[in-house]
Amino acid sequence: MGERSKIEWTDHTFNPWIGCTKVSPACDHCYAEAMMDARYGRVRWGAGEDRARTSAANWRLPIRWDREAAATGTRPFVFCASLADVFDNEVDPLWRSDLMVLIEKTPNLIWLLLTKRIGNVVKMTDPARGNRMLPPNVALGATLPNQVEYDRDRIKLREAGAANGVLFTFGSFEPMLGPVILDCNAPDWIICGGESGSGAREMDPAWARHLRDGSKRFGRAFFMKQMTGKRPIPDDLLIRELPNPKASPHV
Repeated sequence: MGERSKIEWTDHTFNPWIGCTKVSPACDHCYAEAMMDARYGRVRWGAGEDRARTSAANWRLPIRWDREAAATGTRPFVFCASLADVFDNEVDPLWRSDLMVLIEKTPNLIWLLLTKRIGNVVKMTDPARGNRMLPPNVALGATLPNQVEYDRDRIKLREAGAANGVLFTFGSFEPMLGPVILDCNAPDWIICGGESGSGAREMDPAWARHLRDGSKRFGRAFFMKQMTGKRPIPDDLLIRELPNPKASPHV
């Protein structure tokens, strides 16, 4: 659940707990649910199901990554979470508070918090409600698989990012389920990807090209992760730009 990530746009992946509930068309073919079912024979998914906190040993991994980053003068990206959602309504708020403490203790890491529940972020990071704000080494992202969800959530992402003073915002257009027209409220970093796995829904390469062009038009970094079914990426789409946050070593 950590070490070097196989996800192309991050260095490490960290899961503070496991389990979620599907809330978007992007969740329909959830790879995390399928993986947990195949690996453990028990799916911790759905409303009312347990969320399983990961081991203390797993929680110590970011401390080591931070120490290594300090020694090398780098600031690696940590994606959180691939098997859960940090802003899930059914997660114990104390777990989320523990995660914020861990992030604060690892200032040499840039934490990429990606959610399908961007509307929860402001209230779940509101000190007036007894919650912790996002630490200063966080980038905040939302999954935006189609035009409807982009139109609904892009302002929420911008406002939640501004309220918490995040390094940058990012949008995961994966799986990309239709064409998306960007505007001046687009996230700072645009990640595009087709679906993979059994029954993958097809992404028209024209959608990815349009997203690439929109990213350029509005001065956003564009990262092409994969085509449908992990087919080869066409040369004109093989662009893997990284964002320019306030303190990123990646640029």
